[in-house]
Amino acid sequence: MTQHRPIKIVVGLGNPGDRYEQTRHNAGFWFVDRLAREYGGVFREDRRHQGEIARVTIRDVDLLLLKPNTFMNRSGASVRSLAAYLKVPSDCVLVAHDELDLPVGTVRLKHGGGPGGHNGLKDVIAHFGREFYRLRIGIGHPREQADVIDYVLNRPRSEERTQITDAIELAADVLPVMLAEGEQRAMHKLHSPTRPAPGEKDSAGDS
Repeated sequence: MTQHRPIKIVVGLGNPGDRYEQTRHNAGFWFVDRLAREYGGVFREDRRHQGEIARVTIRDVDLLLLKPNTFMNRSGASVRSLAAYLKVPSDCVLVAHDELDLPVGTVRLKHGGGPGGHNGLKDVIAHFGREFYRLRIGIGHPREQADVIDYVLNRPRSEERTQITDAIELAADVLPVMLAEGEQRAMHKLHSPTRPAPGEKDSAGDS
């Protein structure tokens, strides 16, 4: 069996503060908040690494959850600082972020690649390289490029928020598979047309 190196840090990208908490651009924060709730993590400010950090254990893997408290376009310094301090290589880091190029409620996992116009990813790549994993949480596109900034910095409609929450639930259910069996198995389950419904737990030992 091919060995895989488990994820050690899960980063959620977003903007700090009450003003941005419920906006589309904070979908990455919503994902790590979801993990913290399920696995008993408590976010605490860590000024050294310019973020809030929580510790959780999933499938016997100890993880750190990170929410940079810089604004989105300056996220990279926080990610680099924590990873360097822990000596965690980039391919053991998963970055969750909102994705304009995916329909609302779609979620995809990928390794490496460019920023795709996402300022948070652009800054992480500038500081940390591009070999980290990305959890892309679809928020849809406003159609007109000129409307993108207002779109990502506003709240989704109620039905959209439900779809995004369902996608985050699905991703949270698949993360243990990634930790136990590797990214290919997780991608297969996450991207499969017959994937389980959110909240329907999947066993890492099934066939």
